[in-house]
Amino acid sequence: MTATRRSTLGGAIALAALAASAATTAQAGSAAELTRDARRALQKLGDTEPRSRLFIRNARAALVFPSIIKGGFMVGAMTGDGVLLEHGRAAGFYNISAASFGLQAGGQAFSYALFFMNEKALDYIHKSDGWSVGSGPSVVVVKAGAAADVDTTTLTHDVYAFPFAARGLMAGIDINGSKITRIHPN
Repeated sequence: MTATRRSTLGGAIALAALAASAATTAQAGSAAELTRDARRALQKLGDTEPRSRLFIRNARAALVFPSIIKGGFMVGAMTGDGVLLEHGRAAGFYNISAASFGLQAGGQAFSYALFFMNEKALDYIHKSDGWSVGSGPSVVVVKAGAAADVDTTTLTHDVYAFPFAARGLMAGIDINGSKITRIHPN
């Protein structure tokens, strides 16, 4: 291995470790704080993406990640804590995390809301200790402005996911393959 490749690989590993470290320190300190932040994030989603209000009104529950941190160079990491809100009340706390490899560089923070539209999908998250997005309930990612033709008769999937409030420079916000695990904050 040439010195240049070792240097690039070492830099990539160091940047991924830094991203994971920053993400860990960005996690909420308490259940009350996380619940407050999730409610604010859900309100912000409704204010900035009016079509999301249909999902907010009709979902059985919303799993809201107020801040997910993603970063890397060739090797990347992503993590954030969230709360499952049922009828506005915290019903569980979860962490989302993922690692990725390939052509990538940068860092960003963003919010994510997953709307559980039926009891089957909601039961799945309550009964499992964790799941990978892409297995379990079907998840449809709704891009900003793409929900124009959705109404109560076309809401046929188990879970709809909204990425929002992205900050930073990194291409793409994708949670496929991410692991969502139940946690117990302070």
